Amino acid sequence: MSLEARGLTFAYAEGAAPAVSGIDLELNRGELMVVVGPNGSGKSTLLALLAGWRRPQTGAVLLDERPLAGLPHRERARQVAYLPQSVAPLYDLTVREVVASGRHPHRGPWGLGNGGDRAAVAEAMTATATAELASRDFASLSGGEQQRVLVASVFAQQPRWLLLDEPTASLDVHHRVAVLDVLRSAVERGSGVVLVTHDLNLAALFADRVVLLVEGRRHAMGAPAEVLVQPVLEAAYGPELIVVEHPEVPRPVVLPRSGLSR
Repeated sequence: MSLEARGLTFAYAEGAAPAVSGIDLELNRGELMVVVGPNGSGKSTLLALLAGWRRPQTGAVLLDERPLAGLPHRERARQVAYLPQSVAPLYDLTVREVVASGRHPHRGPWGLGNGGDRAAVAEAMTATATAELASRDFASLSGGEQQRVLVASVFAQQPRWLLLDEPTASLDVHHRVAVLDVLRSAVERGSGVVLVTHDLNLAALFADRVVLLVEGRRHAMGAPAEVLVQPVLEAAYGPELIVVEHPEVPRPVVLPRSGLSR
């Protein structure tokens, strides 16, 4: 069972340079793949294409060898959950209602929930440390709290594939690690996770595979120790980074070079 990109190319306007160009990827369940790259390298566009939110000009996304674009919306939502960088404002909803919205693809024709829905919502809120916020208005939360609730809504969906765009960007270190721990547990239960981030060190610590994009193309792909190395990163980010080994685990750590000689 796989989610596969074949020759994806996408541009936002006719005649414009492609945001994503000729990308091939095969994603596996039981794997956490992290997509990194400089600003404007096509990371968010690629994730939206993989989720079916955008359609490529050339190429296709296949879910278990079937074109994702041809699946009914409800079936696609049961298989693939997508959390973009920003979502439409959610007013007049409690935290519990926002998380419960993730169960929509699983509900019957009248939108009725059941015990399985309630259990999935409770599990997702516990995993993301949002249970204590359940009765709060979503709009009253801080940005970091809102992000954790949105992540909980994706977990509650219980898809086979979770695609998340910068889900830890507004979180403190403790909650960043907590969210990544939950994603790892989802992987261990057989889900496939694709995560976009600018945090190269989170990628180094948690990824099974890292994909590095540069100017819309796949520049490198492999284990963190293969991609997050000095020559590869310099080609993407320039000479302002250095790579050292983590003091406790055999994983790379990426540090800024600026200011070291001052």
